[in-house]
Amino acid sequence: MKKVSRRGFVERLGLGLGASLLVPAFEAYAAKKAPLYAGKKLRVALCGLGRYANLVREGLAASQYCQLAGIVTGTPAKAAQWRSAYGIPEKNVYSYQNFDTILANKSIDVVYITLPNALHKAFTLRAAKAGKHVIVEKPMALTEQDCQQMIAACQRAGVQLAVGYRLHYEPNHLELKRLGQEKVFGPVRLIEASLGYRLADISPEDWHLKKALAGGGPLMNLGVYCVQSSRYVLGEEPVAVSAQFGPVTLPDLFKEVEESITWQLYFPSGALCTSTATATCNIDRFFASADNGFFELSPGLSYGPFKGRSSQGAFNFPVINQQAAQVDGIAPFLLDNKPLPAHISGEEGRKDLRVLDGIYQAARSGEKITLR
Repeated sequence: MKKVSRRGFVERLGLGLGASLLVPAFEAYAAKKAPLYAGKKLRVALCGLGRYANLVREGLAASQYCQLAGIVTGTPAKAAQWRSAYGIPEKNVYSYQNFDTILANKSIDVVYITLPNALHKAFTLRAAKAGKHVIVEKPMALTEQDCQQMIAACQRAGVQLAVGYRLHYEPNHLELKRLGQEKVFGPVRLIEASLGYRLADISPEDWHLKKALAGGGPLMNLGVYCVQSSRYVLGEEPVAVSAQFGPVTLPDLFKEVEESITWQLYFPSGALCTSTATATCNIDRFFASADNGFFELSPGLSYGPFKGRSSQGAFNFPVINQQAAQVDGIAPFLLDNKPLPAHISGEEGRKDLRVLDGIYQAARSGEKITLR
């Protein structure tokens, strides 16, 4: 894993109360820096070789606990390219058609699924049946019911299911969680969390625009970050939601899925989270207001590099390889045959889909929806 200078953080130690509030989270993060690992590595097969798979590959290369051992792709040219570039044995290269034969391959421990959303469920079920642990990208599936079926299939097969929540291992986001859940500035009353990109130049054939593959538009692919951030900062599950679809400004592109959507989540403590996920404009922000202060990141929910502050001073955490931190957080549990922490498990992915399902229902009905 890459190491980045901590000079900026040390300079903040003279900031008084602000520094004293932020030091514990950084010390907790730094304490996780274990000595270099020299034991058995978790052998990972990447399933789907699109753009994000390249970021995961870089994370595996920087990982202490994992290595890229195999690939699954529907494109022979990609298979040849990856084999040559990354030294993958021919026996560890699979197509979508012969994927099930991975059952007999003892040199692969985990299948990491980076396929379009609609394929997450099918390949999770197939990987579990083959006796392989699964890491699946978010959103975990298209519906909460799909998530439940994936969880059950992995339990029956005796394998573990993780969801790719890379921000759960990123120091700025660990700080947000600490400030919120520990009520460092008192109870959080309001969260604003939004993510969007202007997608006017996207190809009309991009899978993100196809409901059958994406399950929806920006809510599915970007809004999951907003929902997730509000849940982990508050440490609560929302009890109700209202939502509104935005206008369609790019009708040639957004024929099947929403172009933008805004929603409000209501939490048991009385906290309110308002969010927008959009393909109409660029926004990448998290803001929380508590009784005695605030904290925020902008950029906040993308790949970073993140820039944050609280009412007591600026954050200055190291920039890390987020994918490497994520797989190194997951791998020791799988290597030691220990249950995964709840926050990275399929159950966490199910909870997010419960909320996404409710947001769509509220936007379609125009009514405030009580979440089960």
